[in-house]
Amino acid sequence: MRIRAAAYCVIRRGSGDAEEVLLSHWRDGSRHGWTLPGGGIDPGEHPERAAVREVLEETGYHARLTGLLGVDSIVIPASDRLRGEGEPLHGIRIVYAAEITGGELTIEVDGSSDDAGWHRISAVPDLRRVSLVDVALGMLEGWRPATA
Repeated sequence: MRIRAAAYCVIRRGSGDAEEVLLSHWRDGSRHGWTLPGGGIDPGEHPERAAVREVLEETGYHARLTGLLGVDSIVIPASDRLRGEGEPLHGIRIVYAAEITGGELTIEVDGSSDDAGWHRISAVPDLRRVSLVDVALGMLEGWRPATA
């Protein structure tokens, strides 16, 4: 089984019905969906640094972490892997809260994402999205253990 550690950010702005979340659009061949800005941690890289780096790469924004929301674990069976890698993938996903400190919205070039933008949180259920978005928004309500 392959293990992949990754770090992501939940970045919000506004309040009430106008509250928005920053999402990145991930694409790999015919599979795609909105996700949190973030991604793989490079060898030797601290997860906090990876999260901030990935936000900049995928959205053009400089971010400052404001807290740890939680850690999620997902196992993707070999049969569901995108490129038929032949082994399951265990993803460890570290999710931080963050705020924008500068920059401007810019779409990543030659990366795994092809769009980025602000979406009203109330509209997220209607988006084609990866499961991590729902997991992370649930973390905002308070972390709960996945197993008792």
